[in-house]
Amino acid sequence: MNGLPDPAAAADPRLDDLAKAVQQIRDRIAARFPSGNLPSSGIPLVDLTPLLQARDAAESKVAAIGTVNPRPPGLLNNLAQAAKRAIARGLNWFVRDQIEFNRAALNCVQASMDALHDVNRLAVGLSTRGDRLFERLQACEQQAAALADLHSHWIAWRREWEHKLATNEVRFLRSVADLEAAHLQRLQQTEANYREIGRSQHRDFEAALERTTLEIQKKLWADLDQIRSEYERLIRDELRLARQRVALTPPSPAPIDNLEFGLKFRGPVEYVRRSFEPYIDFFRGCQNVLDIGCGRGEFLTLARDASIPARGIDLDDESVGICRAQGLDAIRADLFTHLHSLPGASLDGLFCAQVVEHLPPARLPEFLDLASRKTAPGGRIVIETPNPQCLAIFSTHFYIDPTHTRPVPPPLLFFYLKETGFGRLEIRYSHPAVDSFPSLAELPDAFRQDFFNCLDYAVLGSKL
Repeated sequence: MNGLPDPAAAADPRLDDLAKAVQQIRDRIAARFPSGNLPSSGIPLVDLTPLLQARDAAESKVAAIGTVNPRPPGLLNNLAQAAKRAIARGLNWFVRDQIEFNRAALNCVQASMDALHDVNRLAVGLSTRGDRLFERLQACEQQAAALADLHSHWIAWRREWEHKLATNEVRFLRSVADLEAAHLQRLQQTEANYREIGRSQHRDFEAALERTTLEIQKKLWADLDQIRSEYERLIRDELRLARQRVALTPPSPAPIDNLEFGLKFRGPVEYVRRSFEPYIDFFRGCQNVLDIGCGRGEFLTLARDASIPARGIDLDDESVGICRAQGLDAIRADLFTHLHSLPGASLDGLFCAQVVEHLPPARLPEFLDLASRKTAPGGRIVIETPNPQCLAIFSTHFYIDPTHTRPVPPPLLFFYLKETGFGRLEIRYSHPAVDSFPSLAELPDAFRQDFFNCLDYAVLGSKL
């Protein structure tokens, strides 16, 4: 005996019931968990069997505290049991803390077991969830394998699709480029055709307009020529009748028809007018131009068309009448008398064609001096006369006119003008002799230029 009541000395029905209940719990736990572990999927659990056995032993010891050893019944046993109970009650104050500690330790063990049971249950739950996750992972791996296979097939399909797309795109762009080129070519061809049609229509229109204009001009000029011819014929008839009447009065000599003479030997009005056209630009800007020996008014007509104020003088009444019939400013006057009557420096232009060869040689310087005194500074002068350096004029042109006295060589006329105060002088030759005498073309060029150059010449200058 150790001084403590023996738990087997006396039987307590309550302890028996407690023991039976504990045993039932153990049986149930052993039947449920025969190996001492919770079911798991390969996860080792904590084995609680040794701890459970130790707890049961401790609980049996704790349950036996305060009991006496059981003995056979009888007086001695009763006395012994009473003594033991007395002693136990007497020592109760001494072992009370130990009993509480033991019970607290058992409670701690029970709490640890409960915690370990919770841990095992948590492990089982985690294992179940892990199995599910594993299954899902396997399914995901299978799906990933399928997706990898699908990805490889998709990459191959994508490469083939991109190749086909690039090929189709190149073909499409080529088709678009071909269509665009064909469209541009067709557009250019259409534009070229349209322009050609426009040019053709424009040419046809211009040709038709030109033909119509030429026809109108021809008809107009024909009508004008016919009117002029009729008018000139009437004038000549009237003049002829007047001369015949004058001729019937003796002793006046019968005058010649100067108009018919000029038409036959000087040339038509259009021919003379064309020969004077180069001089018109020389007189542009002048405000008072005098035409000495205006004749049929060729120069005056050109001046009027160019808006150059000009007037003329001539000794022939018929020529003056023709000029006045055309609305030109012309009077009958002697050139010396008329120049003497003009104020000094009143002219800014003087034109004299085919006149100086009619003057006596001694009066030519007088005429040029008068022309210089009546021309203002800066005024312009043009004198035209037959060119004696061309020998062809002596066989035909010069001596046909009986009023010609003496030809004036170009250097002499140039010298006279320079001496009388004119400067910036220029000699212009006109009417090449070869045009009137084609046979001159057979002569050597140098010889023809020296002796058969031009039929007429003119000296142009300005008053200094």
